[in-house]
Formats: sequence, structure tokens, C-alpha cells
Amino acid sequence: MNTIWRTLSETVLIELDQSADEGREVRAFADEARQIFDTYTAGQLREEEAKRLIDKIRSAPIRADYSYSEPAGLDDIKRQRPAYHFAAAAGAGSSACYDKVYGAWLGRCAGCLLGQPVEGWRRERIIGMAKDTSNYPINRYFSSDAEEGIRARYNIQDKGHVYGSGKINWINNVSFMPEDDDTNYTILYLRTLEDFGLGFSSDDVATSWLQNVPIFHVCTAERVAYRNLVNLIAPPLSGSWYNPYREWVGAQIRADFFGYVNPGNTEQAAEFAWRDGRVSHVKNGIYGEMFCAAMLARAAVSSDVDEIIRAGLGELPQKSRLTESIEAVRKWRAENISWEAALNRLYENWDEKNSHHWCHVISNAMICAIALLWGGGDFEKTIGIAVAAGFDTDCNAATTGSIIGMTLGADKMPEKWTKPLNNKIKSGIDGFGVTEISELAERTVKLALYSQV
Repeated sequence: MNTIWRTLSETVLIELDQSADEGREVRAFADEARQIFDTYTAGQLREEEAKRLIDKIRSAPIRADYSYSEPAGLDDIKRQRPAYHFAAAAGAGSSACYDKVYGAWLGRCAGCLLGQPVEGWRRERIIGMAKDTSNYPINRYFSSDAEEGIRARYNIQDKGHVYGSGKINWINNVSFMPEDDDTNYTILYLRTLEDFGLGFSSDDVATSWLQNVPIFHVCTAERVAYRNLVNLIAPPLSGSWYNPYREWVGAQIRADFFGYVNPGNTEQAAEFAWRDGRVSHVKNGIYGEMFCAAMLARAAVSSDVDEIIRAGLGELPQKSRLTESIEAVRKWRAENISWEAALNRLYENWDEKNSHHWCHVISNAMICAIALLWGGGDFEKTIGIAVAAGFDTDCNAATTGSIIGMTLGADKMPEKWTKPLNNKIKSGIDGFGVTEISELAERTVKLALYSQV
């Protein structure tokens, strides 16, 4: 997900797609948007024209047939939740809570590490390499230690700029969990809640970003929001001001800590996620974070994956695009089709070659739901499906790994997936460096127990 922030000329086509997703009638602007983008790719910026066009696109009327209702305010979101909303359930005591939370931390790290070296690969390439290395269905971490023919066929490289490490994080190149944005945010919110308490605000989140995260360690929507914050554009406007990535997956990958500290309390977990998500996202971008935070809160007290998904949906507006899409996945599961067939259905509507589709919250949330439902509570199968699906591999395997890690607890996590982590994680968050994962879990539990008082 890590790219230099883009000019308006470069993002105009993404804005066109995003505004169309939000129901705006934008077809009349397609040719002009394409012309501006093509001019950009030819080496010429047209920023003033792009800005004027984006303003027109974002103020276009909503289509008459647009049926979704996607409020921004927390009270409005709560009013539009389904009737089956899950009430808070009592979390576990301190030792059991630690086992659950530590399992979630380990699951997030292991899933992220599995998906990280193939992030950005197309589905066919991932599955091809997996099959050619006797790793399909995926049952172990990916390694670059393969015969030369396979390395050449799949362009397997060892050198790469991944947060300054200089190496692609194949399992043979690491001795602990390397830095990744999918784990940086989990650590960041430990720091944020330790600094500001459980009553933290969106402004506190913004302050914590600027104090603790280097700007080139954040991506897409977060990088635009960071730039907006520096320019004194405060939340929630920071999430939408010339931000074409406002419904991408970035907020969803930030959800986990808010579930960790609210075991059994889906509503509070979702509220914490809402406070965070609005700093950089809108509508389904925020809902994706609320969905995952609520699922993790429920996973602390339930191992039923469909119940966990329903608990997440219980915190979202019923008439949102995200809810509609996840309910579609649940229907596919009820049809008893294979997980490969479910992914084929997803690919009918989401194009992995389109960056807006590849990084959108809904496509990736659907993959998480497929991985969870067809994984059936099995850690290896769940993260394996999440990565075999393509799209944002490390994000989705991290999220689903975190959820299943929470249901299992650390003591029941498969050693083949946790041992290579060596209980250590590297972070780009100020003051952490290389830290023991168990220490992060201990600090998390202190906040989780406090939230239940």
C-alpha cells in the first residue's frame, strides 16, 4: 500500500470511480478525467483543471435509483443498525483475557507475514507459485528459497524497499515480525490509548499520528489525511478533503486494537473505531473499521465465525454497501459452494487490475468474510484463503488471523505459524523499535480490563 501521495491530476480517475460508488452521476465527466490523467502520464501536470473537475464530480447530483443510506454521525449510524444488534457480553478474567489478546496479536502478525511478500501480486501468480512450491492450499509461509526456474517464472526477488529493511520479507529473510503498516497501527493505538485514555477523541488520534508516525510510514488515505492535518484541516474534514482514497481499506486495517480492548463489547469497539476512522475515511471506509473492531470484540467471547460476522454487521447501517456485500457472502456460504467459487463470484464485480477495486474496503472485507466463513475457525485455512484470494493479501490475512487468534488464544495457536515470529515485532512507531509481542499483549490487557470496570 505504500506509495508517494499523488497529484490531483493522477487521482482524478480514482475520484471519478469513488464518486460513482457514492451514487453521483459522473458519466459526463469521464472523458475530461481521462484526458487530464493521460496528460499527467505524458509528463504534464494540470492541477488547477483537475481541482475544478474534482469539485464538479464531488458536487454532481445523486442518481435517482441510488438506494443506500450511509450516515456519517455515530448516532445516525446506531439508529440504522439491524434489529439483532448484539448486547455487551462479559469479557474473560485477566489470565484468560491475556491468552485471548496475545493470540490475537500473534495471529495478526502471522497473517501479515504470510501475505506481505506477495502483496500486490495477482491471484493467478500467487496460486501458481503456491502450487509450484507444493504449498497449495497454503500451509506454510512463502520462501524465496526456490529453484531458479520457479524464481524466474514468478519473478521472485529478495531485494526490495520495505520500510527500509532492504529485503522482501520471505520467511527465509526474517527472524521476527518485520515492520508493516498493518501492525504499526495496532501498536500506535496502544500508545494512543495509554496517552489519552479510553475517552480519546478523533483529535487525539490526529495528535498521536503527528507525534508518533513518520509520514512515509502511512499510505493512501492516511497519507492524504496526514497532509491535511499538517495543513490544519481537522477531523472529520481531514478524511474527505481531496481524498480519493476515502473508502479504501486503510481504516479497516487500523481496527484491531479497538476490539482487543473491548472484549465482548461490540458497540464500544465500533465506537472507538468510528472515532479513529473519521480522521481519514468516510462512509464504508469507516464502517469497515467498525465491522472489524466489533468482530474482534465478539471473537473474545465466541468462536462461531458466522456469529462473529453478524456481530460486526450489527454495528453498521443496514442499507450500506458494505452490509449488502457481506450479506451476499453469507448467502454464498449457505449455498455450500467452495471458497474458490466464492472468490470467483467476487472477481465478477471487483477487478484486481483496478487500483480502486484492489484497495477498496468492500472488496477486501468480502475476502475477509470468505476466509472466515470457509476457514471455519481453522487458523491455517483462514489465512491461507485470505492470501490465495489476492487483492490486499497482508491486510486481509492480518485481519482474519487476528480474529481467529482471538478465538483460539495464544496457547492454541499453531506453533508452525507463531514460532518464526520469535515473540518479537519491529515497529516504526516512535519509541517502540523491536518489542516483544507478549509485552504488547500485557499492556493491551491492562486497558482491556480497565474498559470493563
